[in-house]
This record gives sequence, C-alpha cells and structure tokens, in this order.
Amino acid sequence: MTTPPLRHAEHVMGTVFSFTVRDPAPSTLGALRRVTARLHELDALFSPYRPDSPVSRLGRGELALADCDPRIGEALRQCARIAEETDGYFTDHPAGRLDPSGWVKGWAIEEASRALSEAGSTAHCVSGGGDVQTVGGPWRIGVAEPLQPGALATVITGHDLAVATSGTAERGAHIHDPHTGRPATALASLTLVGRGIADTDAYATAAFAMGSDRALAWAAARPDLEALAILPDGRSLSTPGLARWTAA
Repeated sequence: MTTPPLRHAEHVMGTVFSFTVRDPAPSTLGALRRVTARLHELDALFSPYRPDSPVSRLGRGELALADCDPRIGEALRQCARIAEETDGYFTDHPAGRLDPSGWVKGWAIEEASRALSEAGSTAHCVSGGGDVQTVGGPWRIGVAEPLQPGALATVITGHDLAVATSGTAERGAHIHDPHTGRPATALASLTLVGRGIADTDAYATAAFAMGSDRALAWAAARPDLEALAILPDGRSLSTPGLARWTAA
C-alpha cells in the first residue's frame, strides 16, 4: 500500500509556507514540527515589521551587531555577497531601512528543506510565498501569468530545483532600483530557476530591478541560472537554457 504524501501549511513571515513530503517516515512529523518552530523563531529574529525584533532594533541603532544572534550577522554577510554579485541591484536596506528578508525568506525555505532531508526524505517540496525548493522529483512548478490572474505563464519540470519569481502582480511596484531609488517597472515578472532557493530568491529580486535586457544577460552568464522575463505588454523573453526545464 502506497503511503500518501504528507502536506502541511504554516502561516509565518507574513506569508504561507507549504510542505509536501512524498516519502513520509515515522521521523517526518517530528522534523516538520522542528522546522515550523524554527520558521517562527527566524520571523521573530528578522521581521522588519516587529518594532521589538532584533533586526528592527539593530536598524534603529538600539542594538549592536556584536550583541545580536549570530544568524543576523550571517544574513547580513550573505546580503553583502549577493549585492556584490548583482552589481548592487540587491540591497538589505530597501526603502532606506534595514530589512534582510530578501535573502532570509529563501534561506528559511532552503533550511527547512535541508532539515527534511536530514530526517530521511528524498522527495519533498517546500514553498514560501510562491518561491519553491524541491528535492527529488520530477516536480511540476507552475509560474503564474502576472497579467492574467489564475493563468500560468509556463510550467517548470525537473529534479532538485529552486524556482523564484519577483513581480508586481500581487504587491504592485514594491521593488526599487537601489541605484536610482525609483520603482522597478520595466518587467511584470521575472522568474529564475536555480538549485538553491536562498540565492535564487535574492537573485530574482535583484534581477527584477535590473530590467529585462540586463537581467537576462546577467542570468545567461551564470551557469547555474535560467530566467523567464514577462514584460508589461505581455511579451516574454527567456535565457536559451530555460527550455530544458519547461514542460511541453
């Protein structure tokens, strides 16, 4: 008798984290409890919306970095690395305040997936706010059409994938070009396919701010990334290698 997949949804970090474990074992439920507890712990640590969070206090100068949880320092180091790799199109100070969540959310997804793997799972999917990390497969991941609610632009199919999308469909023009301070409006959405969602998610935010031509050229130059850009007029552009992940 085939064991049905274990599914769970957790409201945390201002979004919904969804878990699908195709090969649940006796240890899976305990691992999932530990994972969700960790997500709430990270939310309390990093939330820019909680005035009493360490990140908020650090941003206001009420707390020194040396006095913070070491995970905050690690997150800021990773944000600095992503900023360097994206020519400054990623920032941990969007809208002028400290907010490393552009990297932390993907990191949380990736860490949750790693914990499930350590508990023995070789076939699972973890998503947070629409960004996805898969282990095993194949998995089919729908990419929303930003200009047609409820429709799909494409479906990504494969094993061990990270898929992240940034866009204006749900939150409007909330991503800004750090170089100009102006809202990034040259794209309706930008989807990246990579291997680890922590970096892929942060890269997607940065690439969206770059605009279509720069974003596609930047992604095409990286052997671990493929990109799909959808323009405000409905046209779509992609890197040459995306086709190998696109379902027929």
